[in-house]
Amino acid sequence: MRFTSERRLDDSVLEREFTLGEIPGILWTPASASTPVPLILLGHPPLGLHKMYPRLVARARHAAAEGFAAATIELPGSGDRPRWAAAEQARADLRRAMEAGEPVTAEIIDALILPLVDKAVPEAQAALDALLSLPEIGGPVGYSGGVISVGIRLAVVEPRIVAAGFFAGSFVPRIMFEEARQVTIPLHVLLQWDDEGNDRQAALDLFDAFGSKEKSLHANMGGHAGVPQFAGEDAAGFFARHLR
Repeated sequence: MRFTSERRLDDSVLEREFTLGEIPGILWTPASASTPVPLILLGHPPLGLHKMYPRLVARARHAAAEGFAAATIELPGSGDRPRWAAAEQARADLRRAMEAGEPVTAEIIDALILPLVDKAVPEAQAALDALLSLPEIGGPVGYSGGVISVGIRLAVVEPRIVAAGFFAGSFVPRIMFEEARQVTIPLHVLLQWDDEGNDRQAALDLFDAFGSKEKSLHANMGGHAGVPQFAGEDAAGFFARHLR
């Protein structure tokens, strides 16, 4: 890990950009922390860190207010990272189906999501290796938001993650339902009831499939971008309970 920039957003948050090999990322830490702090790994959709930055930094400020560090890395094929042909074709097929008002087939969903999960999860684990080696970060680790299938795989294979907050707003391959049954950590799942790009019943079925003994579903009226502000406060409370 190599830090490439550093700035204080205000008196309470230190923001540092870094690279992990060729992968860009951002780390936010509470400026006043005197002992190692827990970490929340922030997921995001494959739209690029620059585009997602306003939302990510808002979530990082919430984490810092609770005394947690937050970090994120660029997803494979997003932002300034090299594209790969299969992912670009899957995105084009998805756009074509949605613009035509046609169903998004299981084949399109698999081609869009499964290669991303296979690439993104090992990178997230490598980021955790680097972040947890820093003296100011001590764990435990939570995972928050992003492509839900990436979160599911991480919750199954990464023992350092002890709690996760998922946003049920992205396509989920059917095979991921089998992995969801292996998830046992506490979960906080957010669902926008009228999400125009999400299959509500599939989201409810996925929640039912999770194997966690502690899992809660928080459903709010509104579309994909209509998440109420208090939903973030609820998620912050969830992580405060499980990371302190």
